[in-house]
Amino acid sequence: MSRAMQCQSCLPWGTWLSRSLAGSRGSRGVSVCAAAVPGPAGRCFLRKILRTSSVSLPRGCVSYQGGSQENSAQPGSSRHGQSQLRNVASSGAIKKHQKSLSAWFSHQPNEERQFGPSFSLDAIHVDPVIRESSLEEILKPSPDLTIQNQLQQPSRKIISLHNLFDVDACGRQVKNVVLYGTVGTGKSTLIKKMVVDWCHGRLPRFELVIPFSCEDLSHSHAHVSLRRLITKKYQHLRDVVPVLEASNLRVLFILNGLERLNLDFRLAGTELCCDPNEPVPPSAIVVNLLRKYLLPEASIIVTTRPSAVRRIPGKYVGRYAEICGFSDTNLQKLYFQMRLSQPGCSGEESQDRRSAEQENLVEMLSRNLERHNQITAACFLPSYCWLVCTTLHFLYFTRTVPPSQTLTGIYTSFLRLNFSGEVVDSTDPTHISMMKYVAKTVGKLAYEGVMSRKICFSEEDLRQCFEMEMKTESELNLLEVFRSDVFSFFLSPCMQPGKEHTFVFTIPAMQEYLAALYVVLGEKKTLAQRVGKELSEVMGKVSEDVAVVVNIISKVLPLRFLPVLFNLLRIFPRYFSRVSGKDKDTIAHTMAEELFKEEDYYNDDVLDQINSSILGVEGPMRHPDEAPDDEVFELFPIFMGGILSRRNRAILEQLGCSIKNLAAFEIAKAMKKTVIRKGRKGLPPSELMDYLFFLHEFQNERFTAEAIRSLRAVNLSSVKMTPLKCSVLASVMSTTCHEVEELNLTSCNLDSSSLRTLFPVLLRCKALHLQLNSLGSEACKEIRDLLLHDKCVVSSLRLANNPVGEQGARYLAEALAGNRSLTQLSLLHTTLGDPGAEAIAQHLAENQHLQELNLGYNSLTDTAALRVVEVAKRHETLDKVHLYFNDISEDGKRALDSLRMDRDGVRALVFLTAGTDISDYWSHILNVVQRNLPFWDRERVRQHLALLLQDLESSRSQTANPWRKAKFLRVESEVKKMLGKLQDGTL
Repeated sequence: MSRAMQCQSCLPWGTWLSRSLAGSRGSRGVSVCAAAVPGPAGRCFLRKILRTSSVSLPRGCVSYQGGSQENSAQPGSSRHGQSQLRNVASSGAIKKHQKSLSAWFSHQPNEERQFGPSFSLDAIHVDPVIRESSLEEILKPSPDLTIQNQLQQPSRKIISLHNLFDVDACGRQVKNVVLYGTVGTGKSTLIKKMVVDWCHGRLPRFELVIPFSCEDLSHSHAHVSLRRLITKKYQHLRDVVPVLEASNLRVLFILNGLERLNLDFRLAGTELCCDPNEPVPPSAIVVNLLRKYLLPEASIIVTTRPSAVRRIPGKYVGRYAEICGFSDTNLQKLYFQMRLSQPGCSGEESQDRRSAEQENLVEMLSRNLERHNQITAACFLPSYCWLVCTTLHFLYFTRTVPPSQTLTGIYTSFLRLNFSGEVVDSTDPTHISMMKYVAKTVGKLAYEGVMSRKICFSEEDLRQCFEMEMKTESELNLLEVFRSDVFSFFLSPCMQPGKEHTFVFTIPAMQEYLAALYVVLGEKKTLAQRVGKELSEVMGKVSEDVAVVVNIISKVLPLRFLPVLFNLLRIFPRYFSRVSGKDKDTIAHTMAEELFKEEDYYNDDVLDQINSSILGVEGPMRHPDEAPDDEVFELFPIFMGGILSRRNRAILEQLGCSIKNLAAFEIAKAMKKTVIRKGRKGLPPSELMDYLFFLHEFQNERFTAEAIRSLRAVNLSSVKMTPLKCSVLASVMSTTCHEVEELNLTSCNLDSSSLRTLFPVLLRCKALHLQLNSLGSEACKEIRDLLLHDKCVVSSLRLANNPVGEQGARYLAEALAGNRSLTQLSLLHTTLGDPGAEAIAQHLAENQHLQELNLGYNSLTDTAALRVVEVAKRHETLDKVHLYFNDISEDGKRALDSLRMDRDGVRALVFLTAGTDISDYWSHILNVVQRNLPFWDRERVRQHLALLLQDLESSRSQTANPWRKAKFLRVESEVKKMLGKLQDGTL
């Protein structure tokens, strides 16, 4: 280990954030370009380009006159080379190369395509801050830094991407540039931007750009010449390569991801090579290009992580530049403004509604950034800005949920974009993948935090998790690389006052994701389990060797006891395999316990929690002395289920985190004993929504079907049913075809599009509660189609307190005429008026099944009320009509009071009295008033209650029966009590 690393290993954990947080919050110019894939997604593009565009070319021998390192070519030959170049350029070779690069670098990864046009490569891109640095600053130990005092550091010179090759402070022309930054700061995106700019003529400094992926070069072990390496990757340059050295062509080589190559600049390790036709190892080509011994006039830009910067001797580097991310909140706001305001972001909605929702999102996000909450520190990294935008798109603009689109999938894909193919240290012989290392170390910290309900971690907590098990030099070196390159990607200083020297996960949900990954990968083991596993592996290997020896000896000597000893030796691995199978039960038990924690029953559902963590909570800020709320980790079990889905396991396999099919099957099998059993119990609405979301994330159709079949009643009242939640509910419920006894969607912010999404689910519900949802005429059109469907089983429909109106009543009347299942319909307080009631009455005669109709509180007059009752009298099954709280006169009341069930076949509920007696339904009417009072006009309710009281007093005076008088007095006292509370404002 180098002396610099030895010095750094003694520093506290806080010093390692300086690499990614360097620089003050100075403003800078913003560059806008056409390449807008955020974060490190460009790295994937580079790899794909260089792998898929390979073409085998016939080996040709081209003679040309090259120059020396001092470029001592003869003037005549130089002019001849330039003449050749002009011929090549005129033939369009370089233009074809530009077109090919542009096509490949404009290709969208799956993570981008699934989020629609707003995340396409044509969207606008904001450049992160780039600051000029030096090798001394890179190697110098940094002071202990926090977010707050980091912003007070003196700023270094800001440099734009296009000025990286300007002359240095001494006036020397810069040829080699090292561009470094921690994971997530946007190195690959900037390189992609540079290539696309050149393809579109926005980088005139260079006439030819040749990008290479160092990961691909590290996988190539055969000797190859520079000429062959270029033409193998870029066939359009086969006529250009022979004249590269002879001409004055301004060439830029891009070497992306230098940390993947093991470079040796010693002459004993890498021999000198100045001939582009000489086959040498790929690493030797890179070394000699940087030495300026091969193509000395070519410019080179290298991207790398901070730990690998020192692999290139300082004398070969003309400029060091550090990518500092979005160190200014104005850059963060600009990024979100551009990403969230693109056309098509919100799907097929109307332009006005789409624009309003997008502007509202951007405004809320800007306000949250201005508060300098933890999200401000998170969005320091451009890749996390991408994750925020992607999550908001998932929460707000998802109208239908594709099977592959889950929240767990977003986080898994996000990690794939940042860590695909990455190892901690390419010089380490173990070549452990970066994601596997993160799961074992950061995952352990995350899990312990979840179990102890803790989000802030001290330096001692970090040492306990990262340094306790360090046993070898190799492990310590891996830790140093991780601290330098990746630590600030996952953990950042806490922004809360008084906790500046503690650390939190940069994105809160990432703590729960990594904790879930830690558990599912089986990293959570006791000491006995770890020792038992190692011993079992040793015994298993020994038993195989002994088997061979025993078989040989038993053929020569009659030693019958040897097979007995051999079988005894094999008992331990078998026994341990059975015991280790209990780990799957433990994982399933942990998942169930965390999913159904009673102390979390009445929190917001997890989707609303994520929304609040990004956009903040509107209202007064919490006082610093006020006790904080208990931390909630309800995403933890949901991520556990999501990680077990087939798609996420396949992505994690690419990241070096293997979860076998058998393990996933055994965990799912064990979950049936716990998760489904607990899911059958009555859950509060928000907790039930979390359970449905867990089933969606799990992506196991057979398991979900069995869980849903056990739910006969689904109560989601007061859950804000966003388009995403509606899609999740529809997706989960579609796994079965069983009838649902009751679906309660009261006060869920539903609209017509929500009903369209839920249409297949609503068809199978017997009792459907849709009160308090602002459902207008358009929604009634959807309800009409629902009730007229031949598979509809809805028998009870409650639409109280919705603005149905006259047109909505006409749609519902059409539905009544053709429906065969509905027996109860409540249109209480739906602004029908007389025209709406008349429309209902016109089609009521065509219905043969309705038994109860509620038209209360709809401003009906005598004419409309009597018209409805007249039709009801002739109806075969309708025996009860609710007409209370309408504008019915005394004459109308007397006409309705004269109805008799035995004679007319219908009962009208209008007042609390029935002639000279109390109505049998007086308590029902008062209960309806009390339940709906928060949503009704209080003054109008007070007037109606006063009329009811007068009617009670009048009827009481007309009877001489003392028993009846007592009943009247009891009901009068209830009405007076309600009036008193209404006037006092206590009801």
